[in-house]
Amino acid sequence: MLRKLYDWVMTLARSPRATPALAAVSFAESSFFPVPPDVMLAPMVLARPDRAYFYAFVCTAASVVGGMLGYAIGVFLEPIGLFILKLFGHPEGREEFQRWFDQFGLWVILAKGLTPIPYKLVTITAGFARFDVFTFIWASILTRGARFFIVASVLKFAGPAMLAEFERRLTLYSLLLLAVFISGFIALKVFL
Repeated sequence: MLRKLYDWVMTLARSPRATPALAAVSFAESSFFPVPPDVMLAPMVLARPDRAYFYAFVCTAASVVGGMLGYAIGVFLEPIGLFILKLFGHPEGREEFQRWFDQFGLWVILAKGLTPIPYKLVTITAGFARFDVFTFIWASILTRGARFFIVASVLKFAGPAMLAEFERRLTLYSLLLLAVFISGFIALKVFL
């Protein structure tokens, strides 16, 4: 099953629908979708290394716009924000949380934007905390851009060798990626 999914993504990465699909996944991941854009970005860069930076730009722009939707969700759908607070052990501490996010929110956005942990957690939380929207946008552009351009650069220059290794040990690397995601969620639970 994993091989079929991988082959489907690689086929889509070479198709004319690849760029709109990349934009859609990047947008949705920043506000409500659980799959990171890397699953589209990586095979697209491997299929067309000459367009690596264009794809990174598409990912960045769509992710930031999607992040603004996530921010709006946090602002306008307060029960989601309250649920996130409860999930991380702060059921009654909205004011305390807002003070904490005012103090450390920029660092949370900058650190989180570079990781594969779902960015929607930060975007919705930033909206819920009413974090300064201008700071949120420029920090998102900086951190998401850095992440996607780094991924695109690495894959552009080291991609063919990495692809051969990844395809040979697809299950192992998929399990390791899953472990990274789970570790990220645990780290968020512990540190927030």
